[in-house]
Amino acid sequence: MKTISILLVFLLTVMSACFPGCKNSRNDLDASRELKYEQSGEIFPNPERGFTHLFGVGSEGKGLDTLRLASLKNENVSLIQRIYYFEKFKHSPLSEAELSLMRSDLQKVRNAGLKCVLSFAYTGQDYVYNTENGEDAPYETIEQHLDQLGPVFEDNQDVIAFVQAGFIGPWGEWHSSTNGLETTYYKTKVLEKMLSVIPKDIMVQVRTPRYKQEIFGTAEPLSGDLAFGGSNLARVGHYNDCFMASEDDYGTYVNIQAEKEYISQEALYVPTGGETCPPVPDDYPTGCTNARTTMRQLRWTYLNLDWYEPTVDGWRASGCFDEFQRNLGYRLALKSATIPQIAEKDQEIKVIINLTNAGYAPLYNFKNTSLILKDAITGEFHEVGLSVDLRDCKPIVQFSVEETLKLTGIPEGNFNLYLKIADRSENLKGRSAYSVRLANLNTWTEENGGMNDLKCQLRIGKN
Repeated sequence: MKTISILLVFLLTVMSACFPGCKNSRNDLDASRELKYEQSGEIFPNPERGFTHLFGVGSEGKGLDTLRLASLKNENVSLIQRIYYFEKFKHSPLSEAELSLMRSDLQKVRNAGLKCVLSFAYTGQDYVYNTENGEDAPYETIEQHLDQLGPVFEDNQDVIAFVQAGFIGPWGEWHSSTNGLETTYYKTKVLEKMLSVIPKDIMVQVRTPRYKQEIFGTAEPLSGDLAFGGSNLARVGHYNDCFMASEDDYGTYVNIQAEKEYISQEALYVPTGGETCPPVPDDYPTGCTNARTTMRQLRWTYLNLDWYEPTVDGWRASGCFDEFQRNLGYRLALKSATIPQIAEKDQEIKVIINLTNAGYAPLYNFKNTSLILKDAITGEFHEVGLSVDLRDCKPIVQFSVEETLKLTGIPEGNFNLYLKIADRSENLKGRSAYSVRLANLNTWTEENGGMNDLKCQLRIGKN
């Protein structure tokens, strides 16, 4: 009996000591707790980045194949490039059939949950240089065509990732113009005209770093102070259609190391991408080591799978293709989060979310980021916008989101929390194919337009 009494006293003592920590006391529940997240090595598509396919088409040609576009999800491809050749319109306006082709193509891109890099040329299809078909158009024609294309850009800006500054010379790569347009004067006029008719949220890429330097009269890379400000300088990125193919990438670079460093700094704020070429000499190093180093240095965000295929096949054979598919562009992941467990109705809460970017590049297009509260009983969603700009999450750094959020209008109840990173377009913000998926284990859900589960719950209201 004495033993039982002693045991009873002991249990009561332990229970009384435990109650303050075991019950839902206001002090404990007000305290935020830190959550940790595990990163995933899974390959999956994300908007505006990764390996791409190139689809070229001649004047008034065949539209994009709907079934082919739908199949790209199986390749984890979310971005295509479409080049339009205006060989029939070198001295005339674009026909309504040509403009309708573009509108129809971009609607197909939208239906498939993809985005598109657009480019334009008058010659280069089928590698024709030395015949009448090798001629490009005079500047007056280019200007007229851009005026016609303006409404197409405006109406379809939601699915245009970037536009390449083309029109001049074969493939629109700004060389070998039969109309003398490869001068800085005409390159400047074409680029300025493009920037005037393309919506300000869309960036334009030029073929070599020196073209941008010559046009803007400076070799200083774009600074963070000017980035994303809407100026012409801040809207011009880079593409390289002979990437990693020779010492100077077929003349892409003149002062090789200085210009690569220039692009490395620029590409913190403007996009780089393109395709490879046959290596010169044949044994020029195009393998995994050189590719990995170069993509990381130049912050590559997309690369064409269709040219030059032996280089891409070499990455597959050597085992680094999957690595590049993961890391081209951005690859954001949750590291940790500090979030309250309980809040009074209509009060403010402080949220800290730490992210990392394992990709080669940052995001270049603005995304709407928000905290989503899903009612644990009714399933109703409530959205609280964040002011953060995730374009500031640069490669290989930790990035912290620290915000005080108002819960105004959200009813009492228990809510599961999610981070949603949606397209800025009203047309696309409700579609999961256009929301950013974070590279974490068991956090992605397609519901509510695609969200990332923060694996925690917030109670609003009294205990």
